[in-house]
Amino acid sequence: MGAAVTPRARPAARAASEAGTTLIETVIACAILLVLMAGLAGMTSMATTLTENEGHLSARTTEYAVDKMEQLLELTYGDAQSNTTVFPSVTSGGTGLAVGGSSDPAAAAVNYSDYLDQSGNPLCSVDVPCTTEPPADWYYMRAWQVSIPSANLKLITVTATIRSSVAGAMKAKATVAAYKTDCPNGC
Repeated sequence: MGAAVTPRARPAARAASEAGTTLIETVIACAILLVLMAGLAGMTSMATTLTENEGHLSARTTEYAVDKMEQLLELTYGDAQSNTTVFPSVTSGGTGLAVGGSSDPAAAAVNYSDYLDQSGNPLCSVDVPCTTEPPADWYYMRAWQVSIPSANLKLITVTATIRSSVAGAMKAKATVAAYKTDCPNGC
């Protein structure tokens, strides 16, 4: 008897049985992935812009408006001479809570507005007071108005805004308002 004969696979059948991806399949998969990634890149850019403008900058403008409001509310009702354009306030050289000013940053009044740098540090000081011309390196601006809506009551309105936004989006702006009374024994 002879040796056992083992069947030999034909070359074409062996090639058909080997599973794998071809170069064409890989290129198509990479092209689909590239198209998807390009679409996500636009969303990433938009999300970053919204986060910076609506999250960070809006929160900072609100914080700085509230800080100015707290500084103004510390003054006495009849104070008309404290300089509140500097921090901390000094007892002379300003308008205190005298009626006047404008809470519109586009129409800010001298002695009723101040400026902060990008880190939130005041740019106005007793030595270098705020004027009608803003400092060159300002990033945040605060403007306030004091009015008397009724007897023994002052309305203080503070608006803070930024110089520029990210990607040309709408500029962040925050306005806060509070009343201060002059009723030592109740009204």
